[in-house]
Amino acid sequence: MESFAKRIKELRVAAGYSQEKLAEQLEIAVKSIQRYEKGYRPDTYTLVKMATFFNVSTDYLLGLISYEKLIKEHQKLLLGGEGYNHL
Repeated sequence: MESFAKRIKELRVAAGYSQEKLAEQLEIAVKSIQRYEKGYRPDTYTLVKMATFFNVSTDYLLGLISYEKLIKEHQKLLLGGEGYNHL
């Protein structure tokens, strides 16, 4: 299971953000980003902010689901998959 620190860094680098730029986008201190990439976990509010920013689930960030499962979940949402109520 991948660690939160590794996933945050991978997402940041893939998006082309420096630690400073990501901190600015999330409206948190650069030191916080550095800590998260070293293994510290954010509070719930920041975790949700990060997941929303990167368009991933909190489960993915925490290492509870794999990237492949995340892609499948996104595809279900886009295609009106099972388990979701649509108006």
